[in-house]
Order: sequence, then C-alpha cells, then structure tokens
Amino acid sequence: MPMSEEKIKQCITDAIPDSIVKIEDLKGDGDHYSAIVKSKSFNGKTRVEQHKMVYDAFKGKMGSELHALKLKTIAE
Repeated sequence: MPMSEEKIKQCITDAIPDSIVKIEDLKGDGDHYSAIVKSKSFNGKTRVEQHKMVYDAFKGKMGSELHALKLKTIAE
C-alpha cells in the first residue's frame, strides 16, 4: 500500500521535530512525491548528510511503501 502525503510528513517530523515539510504528489498516483524539508538540524551538515537524515526517517520503508521521493533540503 502506498504511503500518503500525511504519513510521509509525519515520518519526517517525527525524526526531525523542528522541520518544516512540504509534500507534493508529482504524478497524482500516490507513488511519486517531492519533499522540501527545512530544518535547523541541517546546519553544518553536507547535503548528503541532510538527505540521509530524511531517508532514515522512513525506517526501511523507502522502495516499498514509499516508491519515489524527490528531495530538497534547506538548512535554516
């Protein structure tokens, strides 16, 4: 079963509590999403480290419940 926009947002905010998250369903199919995540927690981290923080929030659900996520992270 695909992951809903609300569930994606919840996973990210649970793992990165100070984050501001914007989710967009790219194809309208519930399988391909875009996320913009803004957080003070990203300060001093590389883009790879920031993205890893977000992907780790899904606890192994990437590729199964969540098929595709285009990600942009912003440090505050």
